[in-house]
Amino acid sequence: MADVQKSGGVNFPLADRKRLLISAGEAVEEAMKEAVRSVLLAHKRAGNSIASWEDGEVVIIPAEEIEVEETPADSGESRKD
Repeated sequence: MADVQKSGGVNFPLADRKRLLISAGEAVEEAMKEAVRSVLLAHKRAGNSIASWEDGEVVIIPAEEIEVEETPADSGESRKD
């Protein structure tokens, strides 16, 4: 059973927290992958480069070299220029 803390938060037992993280892990990972894909696509469309970490160094990748998968739904997304 969860305990309510003075700060207003809820303190779940460790076993319950682990079970929640494991059950939600796949959905969280998919959401993060989609968020990264969406941001990369936005940068590419806007012509903005991105910074990446490769072999211990920061590397700037020009917009035209950003590799990102576009889906049919992407063409229907509204752009904010």
